[in-house]
Amino acid sequence: MKIAHLNKTGGPVPAVPALGLLNHDVAYTGVDPSSLLNAAAPDVLLVDGTSDIAWAKSACELLATLGTSAPVIVVLADGGMVAVAPTWQVRDVLAPTAGPAEIEARLRLAVAESPPDDEPDLITSGALTIDATGYTAKLAGRTLDLTYKEFALLCHLAGHPGRVFTRDQLLREIWGDDYYGGSRTVDVHVRRLRAKLGNEYDDCIATVWGVGYRFSALRQPRHNDPDMRPSNESTDRSPGRRTGRAERDSAQEDHASDDPAISVRPHGRARCLP
Repeated sequence: MKIAHLNKTGGPVPAVPALGLLNHDVAYTGVDPSSLLNAAAPDVLLVDGTSDIAWAKSACELLATLGTSAPVIVVLADGGMVAVAPTWQVRDVLAPTAGPAEIEARLRLAVAESPPDDEPDLITSGALTIDATGYTAKLAGRTLDLTYKEFALLCHLAGHPGRVFTRDQLLREIWGDDYYGGSRTVDVHVRRLRAKLGNEYDDCIATVWGVGYRFSALRQPRHNDPDMRPSNESTDRSPGRRTGRAERDSAQEDHASDDPAISVRPHGRARCLP
């Protein structure tokens, strides 16, 4: 079993001494998002909170946002276990005095209880609706014209809002392990996706510098925000006249409504990947 042992210093100091008596592959590391996500996926994430409970809490909450499917076990002294709350999103709690038999049992149970990779058939985020079985994505009532990979990428990101994925992760999940292209492929598809989402919604796919990409919940279009209106726009215009930004927005909406609804062009089975 591959275990990523996380502690504050990243040094090879086991939080549970008896862990060394078991035949597991243990890699010691700190909580660095890029190194964690680029490394080979562990079976279990073991967080050492014996010396700093506040750090352990922050580490567990960070791991929950990184898109890893490995269960998290936090090691705490008896007095610190009372601080664990659902917001930590950990699978189990382990005492540093645990023996080999207890450690092995908890590790096996944590892996066995990992939730199945259920794929939602319908994903909704603000004005965006994705139908995974119908291979269609609609934004503000407009059907997006997406290629198969663009659809799969949007489906995967929107299905895990708030989680950060590295380019290598997205390559493995969307293009598969047998794809030999570089991570530049992900950047190109993200850029195309943003262009098709339009200026009002393109920032829902955020770049996390040095790590990868994160999908955020869609907000209202910028042209609906009163704070974004030009300061020289008059307020006492006649009801029948449209000028300035309102006229341009109306022209854009009329143009969008004339476009035929074109659904995604799948060349195979698209999946909302975990």
